[in-house]
Amino acid sequence: MLEEAALQAFIRSALAEDIGTGDHSTMACIPPTARGRAVLKIKEDGILAGMQVAAAIFKWLDMYTVFKPLKQDGDAMVAGETAFEVEAAVHTLLMGERLVLNCMQRMSGIATLTHSYVEKLKGYHTRVLDTRKTTPNFRLLEKEAVRIGGGVNHRMGLYDMVMLKDNHIDFSGGITAAVTNTVAYLKERNLPLKIEVETRNLEDVKEVLAVGQIDRIMLDNFTPADITAAMQLINGRFETEASGGITITNLEEYAKTGVDYISVGAMIHHAVSLDLSLKAVIL
Repeated sequence: MLEEAALQAFIRSALAEDIGTGDHSTMACIPPTARGRAVLKIKEDGILAGMQVAAAIFKWLDMYTVFKPLKQDGDAMVAGETAFEVEAAVHTLLMGERLVLNCMQRMSGIATLTHSYVEKLKGYHTRVLDTRKTTPNFRLLEKEAVRIGGGVNHRMGLYDMVMLKDNHIDFSGGITAAVTNTVAYLKERNLPLKIEVETRNLEDVKEVLAVGQIDRIMLDNFTPADITAAMQLINGRFETEASGGITITNLEEYAKTGVDYISVGAMIHHAVSLDLSLKAVIL
């Protein structure tokens, strides 16, 4: 579930961007005391995501909002269904409409695409991870959509896990130096962060195994055959993650290697928003 303070901060910022000095279209023609009802209409098949976000947006604008969910995050949805009903001040419904739709359409697209990856991995040990290839200031909801679609969230940002990638390693002078320096840094600051190290070939894997002191080995741009060889070297000592050049068409070939995780940025940055609409209910 979304962390409440982070969600509230997002809503505050997003509404400020959209409303600015005021929703003059609404204020010009509708009395501020008017109340109304609306429904969210589903116009495409997929996996629904963003219900918690929608309820929070309307309630942020109007504490007296009555939000009635008819489906839940993660449910399969079919064109023609209704996701929720909402009753609130008409000003609230119209000011929140676009933000709700933007969030839910984008999140549902990501959840739907993620679900297709998860379905491909059924029966395998491997699980699919997201990445930091996200939209600035929208990562919170994009990663939540991955979770709703059945994927696993990788680190949220640079602060909650150490990942020593190729540039870190090259600037540090090699894998051994990068890992040794990192372990000392974390110990000095009493930071209980996991360490992941990117490897580019089997020699890199051997060096990581020699230095140890880490939690996960990333096998970047390895072929399935090379991952199989790497898995034999690692022999369960550390978690493993395959990354780079992996698509939904070759996903199973990588899963067959027994790697623990496959990270796929495309689940977020290639997802297409699904069509939803908020319609007034006239009594």
